[in-house]
Amino acid sequence: MVKLLGISGSLRKQSYNTALLRAAQSLLPPEVTLDIATLHGIPLYDGDAEQAQGIPQAVTELKQRIIAADGVLLASPEYNSGIPGVFKNAIDWVSRPPKELQGIFGNRAFAVIGATPGGLGTVMAQAAWLPVLKALGTRTWSGAKVMVPRANHAFDPQGALTDETVRGQLRDFVAGFAVFAKPG
Repeated sequence: MVKLLGISGSLRKQSYNTALLRAAQSLLPPEVTLDIATLHGIPLYDGDAEQAQGIPQAVTELKQRIIAADGVLLASPEYNSGIPGVFKNAIDWVSRPPKELQGIFGNRAFAVIGATPGGLGTVMAQAAWLPVLKALGTRTWSGAKVMVPRANHAFDPQGALTDETVRGQLRDFVAGFAVFAKPG
């Protein structure tokens, strides 16, 4: 069994990236599971707050979910041609304290997908994630791409993925990433 964790980088109830992860759940090979996490409850990083109060519970829970996963799939929107601040903030929190970095990220399989109403399909955000993932010591998979442009046309109003081309790309992506993330 391969255990994947998908983290949605959007806080919106009708997030295309959360919907993309739900679609991925429905397309998994039988020997793969995908748990979905959101970033709700993670405060802005503040070193003084960390020193005074420690790591927030929401961050500790996300860390534990990452550690329990064989691979982590970041579903990233693109804001102003880059990584959404709320998503980068969460990863910055999870990387604290630095002495735990290796156990959380070190050599763990990571990949990035994304959906946006814009025309470029999160290409800039996905590129911006690469140096971050490298700095964290992840094993980043680049065997396929899922960048959904014009996501408002790829999903119905209830958040179901209706674009069959994207569905096929997503099916192939999660199957390939599961092989890459498989332990041993």
